[in-house]
Amino acid sequence: MTIQHEDNGKKGKFFVTENGTQLASMTYTWVGTERIIIDHTDVSDVLRGKNVGKQLLMKVVEMAREKGIFVIPLCPFANSMFKKLRDIQDVLQG
Repeated sequence: MTIQHEDNGKKGKFFVTENGTQLASMTYTWVGTERIIIDHTDVSDVLRGKNVGKQLLMKVVEMAREKGIFVIPLCPFANSMFKKLRDIQDVLQG
């Protein structure tokens, strides 16, 4: 499974496609140049139970670390993962 990334400078997403169909995505919106808001996570039933949501979040965290930006997890899934995973809280907007 390959996680792809799109970003137009205002909005972006990490996503998984198969045969031209998007099966999972985590979308975000830029707030200035130093923060992003994770606003939605969607994982198809086909991929449920395979930790795809967590993998998408880890890609967001990796990008945040590389760019030196912070994450605001408004999405309930992302928010719950940030509460559970202490090792990614360094990018959490506090």
